[in-house]
Amino acid sequence: MKYIKIAETTELREGSKKKIVVEGKDILLTNIQNSYYAIENTCPHMGGSLYEGDLDGTHIVCPKHGSAFDVTTGKLVEAGKLLFIKLKVRDVKSYPLKIEGTDIMLGME
Repeated sequence: MKYIKIAETTELREGSKKKIVVEGKDILLTNIQNSYYAIENTCPHMGGSLYEGDLDGTHIVCPKHGSAFDVTTGKLVEAGKLLFIKLKVRDVKSYPLKIEGTDIMLGME
């Protein structure tokens, strides 16, 4: 696995998010209680940008239909709804990170 510098810790205050493109992949980077997490930025239901959604604690909510994902794991927390129909949504990919000094490094296979 190779690690690529994607940001510096000074760029993200606690409770914030940042959208990054790395090797053609949209990544959502978050700072939750001064721990950093990276998941794919695209909601698997209809391709909504999770970056545009609301970050509430460790959950990010897709702005299109309300599916919620845990940014620490990429796991689906709650499937969204379209009118009254509950959607079938899969988890999003989570990426490993490591901190070197102030550099945030993303693991890519």
